[in-house]
Amino acid sequence: MVALKDYEGGVTAWCPGCGNFGILNAVKRALVELGKEPHEVLIVSGIGQAGKLPHYMKCNTLNGLHGRTLPPATAAKLANPELTVIAVGGDGDGYGEGGNHFIHAARRNVDLTYIVHNNQLYALTKGQVSPTSDPGFITKTTPQGAPRPLDALAVAIAAGASFVSRGFAGDIPYLANLIKAAITHRGFALVEVLQPCVSFNHKNTFAWYRERVRKVEEEGHDASDKLVAFRKALEWDDRTPNIPIGIIYREERPTLEDYFPALKAGPLVKHKLDPSRVESLVRQFM
Repeated sequence: MVALKDYEGGVTAWCPGCGNFGILNAVKRALVELGKEPHEVLIVSGIGQAGKLPHYMKCNTLNGLHGRTLPPATAAKLANPELTVIAVGGDGDGYGEGGNHFIHAARRNVDLTYIVHNNQLYALTKGQVSPTSDPGFITKTTPQGAPRPLDALAVAIAAGASFVSRGFAGDIPYLANLIKAAITHRGFALVEVLQPCVSFNHKNTFAWYRERVRKVEEEGHDASDKLVAFRKALEWDDRTPNIPIGIIYREERPTLEDYFPALKAGPLVKHKLDPSRVESLVRQFM
């Protein structure tokens, strides 16, 4: 039986107190509780502090370019739909450099889980503004204050993601349950995690979030109603406990894999190779 020790990786290089530790622990906990063995899991990451997460785990790992996490994750899932594919990145990696890939992976409804560490700035490069920085946030690249942030959850719903959620790195059991729900969901599952950066963001701290987050299921939120979910995704108020966490939207619809007839015979990696067919295909493209 799989245990947490089976996923133990190398020594971390994150700052002491970083919110990434909570996400790392929640990912491990979710996989163990689902009974996933390390060889059954692939974690794809880009560049940044969030992108280091699979370095500290024992499982299949693919590191890509900044903002290019989702294309190889999609390819891996198409080649082997039996693989549990998790993509991880930061708010800059996912919503900035990778914004275009984010929209189209949601639209295609690829059956993978996308965990976005949202610390509202670029941490690896020492605290520059990101797509989710608060309005007026002063950084090295916005000495006059940051402009309006991206409503990433609303964008995901509008783009066609079939599972949209938000967690908080300071509540590991709750976050682990969200990740479990995302992994078991059939389709593109976004888990945005509010992840305090202790070095460069001294506003959005663990204490700050604990005073403001609220769990949508405790309010009777209907995650199946797209319009209700869209409005919920837009809620964010610094002055009151008005930052919703939990499953914001969920629906069942065909995944990208359903549109590939070849996958009905099982994962491509398990298909027998017919040399004559390969030669025929090559001739068609010559």
